[in-house]
Amino acid sequence: MNRVVLMAAALAAMLFGASIEGKAAGLIATINVSSQTMTVSRYGQVLYRWSVSTARKGYITPRGSYRPQRTARMWYSRKYDMSPMPYSVFFRGGYAIHGTGPVRYLGRPASHGCVRLHTANAATFYSMVREVGFGNTRIVVTD
Repeated sequence: MNRVVLMAAALAAMLFGASIEGKAAGLIATINVSSQTMTVSRYGQVLYRWSVSTARKGYITPRGSYRPQRTARMWYSRKYDMSPMPYSVFFRGGYAIHGTGPVRYLGRPASHGCVRLHTANAATFYSMVREVGFGNTRIVVTD
């Protein structure tokens, strides 16, 4: 009887520990404005490093650490002539990480403040955020 209780307790501890580990380890997107790159890590392992475009002269990409606020598979900017923003992950008000058509500008500042990346990469990131959840995702924008 004691052996069964002990084994059940050990199993419960393993399962509980695994669920805590799963929640603590999340998705982190680090946008480095100086290098115009976005690094995506999951469970502490770097999975992707992509070229991005952040704010051009006269605009800002807000620095800081954020959680996603909302997502939209396709969004159109009401502020900037209904410009398409595929696979948007909004992290601060109207600022989002999203896909872009003019990929020739990736790797240098070109946006009104959003973080633009290749649409295929935006789709990948969007799917990952939806999979792990907003609370388990962190977006960090640094100089």
